[in-house]
Amino acid sequence: MAREPAGRDGEVRGRRAAPAWAEARFGLPLHAPATGVAIGPVRMIHGAAAMLATSVLADSGIEHDRGQYHNPAMFLPLVSSTLSILASLDGATRDEKRAHPLRLASYGIAMTVGLLGTGFHLYNITKKPGGISWENLFYQAPIGAPAALSLSGLLGLAAEGIRHETADRPPTLLGLPAAPALAALTSLGLLGTTAEVALLHFRGNFQNPAMYLPVLLPPIAAALTGDAALRPDRRARPQAKLWLGITAALGVAGVAFHAYGTSRYMGGFKNWRQNVLDGPPLPAPPSFSGLALAGLAALALLERHGDD
Repeated sequence: MAREPAGRDGEVRGRRAAPAWAEARFGLPLHAPATGVAIGPVRMIHGAAAMLATSVLADSGIEHDRGQYHNPAMFLPLVSSTLSILASLDGATRDEKRAHPLRLASYGIAMTVGLLGTGFHLYNITKKPGGISWENLFYQAPIGAPAALSLSGLLGLAAEGIRHETADRPPTLLGLPAAPALAALTSLGLLGTTAEVALLHFRGNFQNPAMYLPVLLPPIAAALTGDAALRPDRRARPQAKLWLGITAALGVAGVAFHAYGTSRYMGGFKNWRQNVLDGPPLPAPPSFSGLALAGLAALALLERHGDD
């Protein structure tokens, strides 16, 4: 057999396969080395935080405009969600291995304002005649809406925490292993969002059979993602990925359904100033898409780290 030519040091030159992580497409590595930052999940989580914050910005802008901003605190979610969006866009475009203090501050503000908003909304309900009753839950300030802002902040903090990954220090979220913690957070977020949707669609008497979809489908994704959080290991979970993908698509389809519902009001979109306020909330469904994206990032981290 013909031998490969020898090098200067007398060693035979053999062809060696490039390591898997060095294979590239469009100039980007397909797989990061085991000791590098999982930049793919980082960008996915920043994207999820941006989607949730955008949903909050648009939804709170519409709802608080309906309330004519009678309380100056009603401007806070607009400011904090904008900060979260800017931090997410910045974080998604950078591959640095350390968190940025301005991004951390923006996400911390979003999380805090979301918690305060939940308290304000709950207070506004309890001070109404009847307190916590079906009528007040239906027509007063939604308890669950500010939680999406807190979730945006938490997801952003998770993305920043993953940047600190090293060979001997896996990523963490609030002191817990990031992968199962993020999966649990996603599962709880999906269940909470589903509960709010169920309440509002029940108020609408499920007039369209499609209104059952965001009540029935996301809990399946939440259960599969929650199972991944409770049993973290480095195995693939195709069913969880499938249902998270369905949930993400459901968020996009929900915007179309809500737009159709708004168009059926008198005047349609020609009377948008009134119908956007009174019709189904256009910015709300993408919350499902953002949470599903966070869940997919959690599964990617689980395949990389398990419960390390």
